[in-house]
Amino acid sequence: MQGGLEGKSILVTGGGTGIGHACAAALAADGAQVMICGRTEASLEDSAARGRAAAGFGGTVLHRVCDVTDETSVSETIEATAALTSSFDGLVANAGGGGMIAPFHMQEKDEFLRVLQLNVLGTMLCIKHAVPLMRDAGGGSFVGMSSLAGHVTHPLFGAYTAGKAGIEQMMRNAADEFGASKIRFNSVRPGFIATEIMEGIPRDSEVYQSYVQNTPLGDVGSPEDVGHLVRFLIGDQARWITGAAINIDGGQALRRGPDFSSFLRDAVGDEVLAGKKPG
Repeated sequence: MQGGLEGKSILVTGGGTGIGHACAAALAADGAQVMICGRTEASLEDSAARGRAAAGFGGTVLHRVCDVTDETSVSETIEATAALTSSFDGLVANAGGGGMIAPFHMQEKDEFLRVLQLNVLGTMLCIKHAVPLMRDAGGGSFVGMSSLAGHVTHPLFGAYTAGKAGIEQMMRNAADEFGASKIRFNSVRPGFIATEIMEGIPRDSEVYQSYVQNTPLGDVGSPEDVGHLVRFLIGDQARWITGAAINIDGGQALRRGPDFSSFLRDAVGDEVLAGKKPG
C-alpha cells in the first residue's frame, strides 16, 4: 500500500500545537514532506518530533520559526518548504486566532486590527507566495482554516468572526482565479475542538454547556478529526473539490454558536452587553 502523499512538500502554518500539529502528523503519516512553522521554537520542536514518530511511507516533519504577518518570513518559509522536494504542492494556512472577548462597542482598535492581520493578512501572504510555486509544480492544494465562527454568529468574538469569514471568501476567490492552473482552494470550519486554547473553558461552565447543547452529536471534536479532513483535501482524492467550505463541527452549524455572555455579565452588566456605553 502507498500513503498517497509521497514526494509532496507541504507547509502547515501554526503547526506547533493543536489542529496544526494534527494536520502535519496526518500528512506525514501518508508520506508527505511537511514543514511546520510558527512563532515559538519550543512548541515547534516538540510538534515536529511527535510528527516524525507518526510518519510513514518516507514522510517527515521539519520546523521553522515564521511570523505569517511578516511577508519576508512567509516567502522564505515557503521557499524552504519547496526545497524539500524541489516542488511546492500544498499549504495548510492554520495560523490564526482570536482576541478580545467583548461587544463591538467595547472593542479596542489595535486589538481588532491585530486579529484581522493574523487571520486575513497572514492567509493572504501565504496565498501570494504559494501560488507561483504551485503553478510551477503543475497544481496544488491550499486549505484555509476557518471556523464555525466564520458563518454562524458568535456574539462578543469581535474581529475573529470577520477574520474567519474573510478567509472563506479568499478561498472562494482564489479557487476561481487559479483553477486554470490546477490549484485548489478550500476552507475548513472546525467547531468546538479540544485544543490547548479551548482547555481554558471550564467544563462545568455555562459556556461549555452552550457548545455541547447546540451540537447534535453531543460532544466535542478532536484535532485529529480536523487533521483527517485536511489530509483528504490536500490529496489527489479531492481533485474535484475546490471553492468549498466544509463543516467539521458535530452538526453545531445546524443550531447556533456559543454563549460567552456569562464571562462578562458580572463584570459589566446586562445593559452594557446590550449596547450601553460603559463607565
